[in-house]
Amino acid sequence: MSLVQQITRHKSIEQLQSEAGARGELRRVLGLWQLTAIGLGGIIGVGIFVLAGQQAAVNAGPAVALAFIIAGIASAAAALCYAEFAGMIPVTGSAYTYGYAVLGEGVAWLIGWDLLLEYALIVAAVASGWAGYLQNLLAHVGIHLPVWAQGAMGTGDGRVFNVIAALVAMGVAVLLTVRTETGARLNTVVVAVKVVGVALVIGVGAFYINSANWVPFIPPEVVGADGERHFGLHGVVAAASVVFFAVFGYDTLTTAAEESKNPQRDLPRAILLSLGVSMALYLTISFVITGVAHYTTLNNDAPVANAFQSLGLTWISAAISAVAVASIISVVFAFMLAAARIWFSLARDGLLPAWFAKVHPRYGTPYRPTLFLGVLTGLAAGALPIGDLAKLVNIGVLCAFIVICGSIIVLRRTRPEVKRAFRTPLVPLIPVIGIVFSIWLLTGLPLVTWERFGLWMLLGLAVYFGYGIRHSVLAKEQ
Repeated sequence: MSLVQQITRHKSIEQLQSEAGARGELRRVLGLWQLTAIGLGGIIGVGIFVLAGQQAAVNAGPAVALAFIIAGIASAAAALCYAEFAGMIPVTGSAYTYGYAVLGEGVAWLIGWDLLLEYALIVAAVASGWAGYLQNLLAHVGIHLPVWAQGAMGTGDGRVFNVIAALVAMGVAVLLTVRTETGARLNTVVVAVKVVGVALVIGVGAFYINSANWVPFIPPEVVGADGERHFGLHGVVAAASVVFFAVFGYDTLTTAAEESKNPQRDLPRAILLSLGVSMALYLTISFVITGVAHYTTLNNDAPVANAFQSLGLTWISAAISAVAVASIISVVFAFMLAAARIWFSLARDGLLPAWFAKVHPRYGTPYRPTLFLGVLTGLAAGALPIGDLAKLVNIGVLCAFIVICGSIIVLRRTRPEVKRAFRTPLVPLIPVIGIVFSIWLLTGLPLVTWERFGLWMLLGLAVYFGYGIRHSVLAKEQ
């Protein structure tokens, strides 16, 4: 078999559908609301409580709401495409599995390798943002960590390692090894608390908005000492490319397809429901936070809480920090779950060692990749600043979105007869919108992010040609 034939071999849609029905390694315990909660848990969190304020201060000013709209258009177009795939191929693995069915093993591997990094770094980035709010909450009761343990190097004088961020990443990994439904139920409760908390911020903040803080809505462009451009239209696009980190996450619930009770019905619904609710909250909170405080004051570890603190509303500040501490943990849960299942899928298909594809004999969870990820993400959360993590995350997910949107167009032409529980409307217009906006957002990322991403993908190619191409389950079958 030629090299081209090897890297383009693929699983048929019918094969994946039959495997989904026959496999029983993972327990089907998740219903519509638990899946939606995973999606909301993955979307609402560090974006509202950290990135909205920080990007308003650094790049977009009050127009950070416009940045969310731009990012949301790309995310919504991709969400519609994900919904079609989720209803058609309800198999663990998300974009990796969809790519395997349409584009072949080589491209699927790159998507899986890409998402493995991105989901793991999201866990690290969100854990880092969570730690900032926990420290803010502890400060209200007079508890302060040693300076060296308060954050990663480069985030403040004397800081060396973010101990709290590392511990939460490892703790969630342990929770996810026990029982999926236990974590999912806890996550559903936490998401409910999160939505109530965001509503509290919006309701109270509405009475303290000073419209003068919205002028100018798009601050004039400036060039920093490092040569980076900020504000103006360029700043809005740059902010959109970062806050995009906050408007996806619904794809995490597609990785739990084989743990869903009725995946073909519930996955598409959960995807669209979670994105719709979260976008409404993001836009509202962006206007509130930049109306309550001048955007120049929001570049800190807990911008929403500190904005209310500056108004003398100490009780609201403490409540926001408490909600953030409780709710951001659900984002860590969602993406840790997703990363572990991507790793599990790669191993089950033979592209990574099969040792990682063993489920726990008692709990029925992919515990080996989960625990490995707990350690790796804990170290990354402790050692790396949140801004660097968010940029590296976005480049990979945007690339995955381009593949998903393109694959819908290909499948509509090559397999129009396949039964679809949900059909993306206005094909090819909607997928093309997703592709164009994703490419636009990619242009807003700095060169160093592209360099780091390129190194990771080169490493992935080395792993695939050194191991995966020979040990692939499809290779052995053929």
